[in-house]
Amino acid sequence: MGQPVVHFEIGCGNSTTTTEFYARLFDWKMEPYNYVTIYVQVDDLDAYLERAGKLGGKTLVPPTEVPGMGRFARLADPEGTMVGLWKPAHA
Repeated sequence: MGQPVVHFEIGCGNSTTTTEFYARLFDWKMEPYNYVTIYVQVDDLDAYLERAGKLGGKTLVPPTEVPGMGRFARLADPEGTMVGLWKPAHA
């Protein structure tokens, strides 16, 4: 199996309705945003960003520290779709 998806965000047109739906369905605490981003866990953010660049993608957000949790970055594929990368602090 390849690299796991470790986090996702659900975007929607009507955040109030969607937030209420998922909160009631799964007892989730929702934070409304208007996009979808998946985060793929990797062992080396810089290496994957470099590899993405060679494949026609580009870095949108360079490796950024989330104190006590890990580091993330975001890239765009050749079509412009954003994907997040995640490296936990203690994997």
